[in-house]
Amino acid sequence: MKLAIVGVTGMVGQEMLKVLAEMSLPITELIPVASKKSAGTKIQYGGQEHTVVDLEKALEMQPDVALFSAGGSISLEWAPKFAEKGCRVVDNSSAFRMDEDKKLIIPEINGNDLSKDDYIIANPNCSTIQMLIALAPLHHLYKVKRVVVSTYQSISGTGAKAVKQMENERQGIKGEMVYPYAIDQNVLPHCDDFLENGYTKEEMKLVNETKKILDPSIAVTATAVRVPVQGGHSEAINVSFENDFDLPFIRKTYHNNPAVHLQDNPDTNIYPMPLMVQGKNAVYIGRLRRDESQEKTLNMWVVADNLRKGAALNTVQIVQKMIEKKIIEIGMF
Repeated sequence: MKLAIVGVTGMVGQEMLKVLAEMSLPITELIPVASKKSAGTKIQYGGQEHTVVDLEKALEMQPDVALFSAGGSISLEWAPKFAEKGCRVVDNSSAFRMDEDKKLIIPEINGNDLSKDDYIIANPNCSTIQMLIALAPLHHLYKVKRVVVSTYQSISGTGAKAVKQMENERQGIKGEMVYPYAIDQNVLPHCDDFLENGYTKEEMKLVNETKKILDPSIAVTATAVRVPVQGGHSEAINVSFENDFDLPFIRKTYHNNPAVHLQDNPDTNIYPMPLMVQGKNAVYIGRLRRDESQEKTLNMWVVADNLRKGAALNTVQIVQKMIEKKIIEIGMF
């Protein structure tokens, strides 16, 4: 199949290339897409050199699948144009996530909802993906009622300019400020723009996307925090259930879940950390313990590579699921 990556020169686009190189998708032609400014530059993939094209040229090339990671405004304008040509679009921006007519997919949770009618599929927010990978099996067992989550999000979630800001600060260089304050040796309780209700867009994504993907009856409240870590988002999650739970059985459930890596042995200081998850596909879970202040409530610590499972991997897995369900008919290409 002919596969386009829109935003191939960005951090997520580059991660998509790594994921595609590791997975056995039947790509016959890669179409790397970026801005007009980047058109004509070369990228390496599959041992070959590929020329970056702009969106207009990519549309003319009629890809079968397009992975979008170039921002919401680009997605809103161009994803429908690709879809009209019969191209399956998986969009990594927030443009279509809460659109009632578009599916918001984490393949391990609701991938079976995909159908041949879906031409634009939304990829959830990175923080939502790792949280729901942790919560979905427990919701099935005990029914989640309420979630209180605090995130500790790496600067790579903001993009390359944020990484450069922190590098400059550590070297004492004055440069472009992506954040309103220094990020090195600091913690910003501020991810994305503030809304009228006092929450940020990032916090409300956790609320709204959980309801759309898992269950509209789940109550969620979130605080999203930016920390001076280059890669990997961490989350402290407090979850209350309708039914009481068995902690050893939860550990067994996670141990048998291929999307999860359980690291939970406080006696030997075993727990997930951002340093150990970079480049890893799994969602890491640890610090499992009962909330002693409230019944039927569990505390956990969840860490994942935000560029990987939080973006690139989940996007490619959606394509993989569409092939598996024969929504994308490989034999026709």
